[in-house]
Amino acid sequence: MKRSTHSHFNPWLTLVVVCFAQFMVVLDATVVNVALPSIQKDLGLSEANLQWIVNAYTLVFGGFLLLGGRAGDLLGRKRLFLIGLVIFTTASLLNGLSTSSGELIGFRALQGLGAALISPAALSIISTTFAEGKERARALAVWAAIAIGGSAFGLVLGGWLTQSFSWPWIFFVNVPVGIFTFLATLRIVPESRDEHAAKHYDIGGAVTVTGGLMSLVFAIVKAETSGWTAGVTIGFFALAIALLSSFIVIELRSPAPLVRLSIFKVRSLATANLTMFLVGSGMFAMFFFITLYLQRVLGYHPLKAGLSVLPFTFGIMVSAGLASNLAPRVGVRPVAAVGMVLTAIGMLPFARMPVGGSYVSDVLPGMLVAALGMGAVFMPITLVATTGLKDEDQGLASGLFNTSQQIGGALGLAILSTIAAGRTHGSSKAALVHGFHYAFAGAAVFVVAALVLMLALLRKGDVAKIEAEAAQASPVAA
Repeated sequence: MKRSTHSHFNPWLTLVVVCFAQFMVVLDATVVNVALPSIQKDLGLSEANLQWIVNAYTLVFGGFLLLGGRAGDLLGRKRLFLIGLVIFTTASLLNGLSTSSGELIGFRALQGLGAALISPAALSIISTTFAEGKERARALAVWAAIAIGGSAFGLVLGGWLTQSFSWPWIFFVNVPVGIFTFLATLRIVPESRDEHAAKHYDIGGAVTVTGGLMSLVFAIVKAETSGWTAGVTIGFFALAIALLSSFIVIELRSPAPLVRLSIFKVRSLATANLTMFLVGSGMFAMFFFITLYLQRVLGYHPLKAGLSVLPFTFGIMVSAGLASNLAPRVGVRPVAAVGMVLTAIGMLPFARMPVGGSYVSDVLPGMLVAALGMGAVFMPITLVATTGLKDEDQGLASGLFNTSQQIGGALGLAILSTIAAGRTHGSSKAALVHGFHYAFAGAAVFVVAALVLMLALLRKGDVAKIEAEAAQASPVAA
């Protein structure tokens, strides 16, 4: 692995720059949620197409993260980070200028591609900049707080921009941030790459896995309106199976596969990815349905709805910091397990929220408990997924970990939206809340399943090296 040298290199400034970009990427995954009614009205979107404004970004983001992680190892993590910033910033401008639903959905997909290049490059820059142990643990604690806090803050920013200006500004705001981050990256972030890797890009693998996942989500969404046994639903399920099977065949035969399937023999990495897939399924759905409950049931305007989830951001930041200190002492498994228990407990009150509910008594308590749990989950699971690997595998590991979260979120949202719609009989608020109850309960089930899976698969020996290095490393000044 080759790394450029900077005479005045400061790893913490590098962390600030890459977290700036990651915050923008994660924020954009949720910033549109509170603006969806305005977008639907202005562009005349149907309910199905409205959902794809979210899914086009998330699925392309998740699907091409794998290629992004691989390309970062080969091209150079800084170079790919810069390319992703250009694509993401340009797509943000085009999103704001869109005048039709087709344009907006297409540019949202392009924006997801830019995010897919930025995110794994950013995480692998952190992993190769900070030594394993307490130093990396602290850096990842900041990363976890930014990554998850950005999702909540996106709802606030989206509400304010939509209410004060108009929905295109939720995209325009990325342009100056993207330009600033690009210039700061050129000056501050060092370059690193795997000089020994074969110069091969598995485009076929990226296309088949992304197409397969999009087909799978589309089949789940169509099942809501057409039925599970309808020809169009079965057809898209069959297409998804064919594309995902092709992806596996391509990976097995490729001289330099997008995903070297043997990497899943590392138990800690495989378990961390499966766990994050399930946690992401519950987390994305919780954000989505809380926003709908606040606006459609309690009648909150966009800004008020966004501000109402701000405590979630603070709760995650606090718990991520606590988890970074506790994990070396108590162990990454107990900290993550407690986090998942708290997350599931926090979600359960949402499954009983009344039609005439109150934010203070029916929303805020569960939100705070879930936030404390989420922060405690992400820091140790990220540490497990990225520690104990060679530098040349950091890009692949980063891409897999981010993919698990994004694809899990997209599939979980599609499944729980379908369940909620199937339980919603009528157009009244009572009918809507009845459907939400099933969605929130399903989100809690996903998190409990993640807990069971982690406890069953992740052994003490799998994390012994992580815990030993974190405990023995000397403290790093913030």
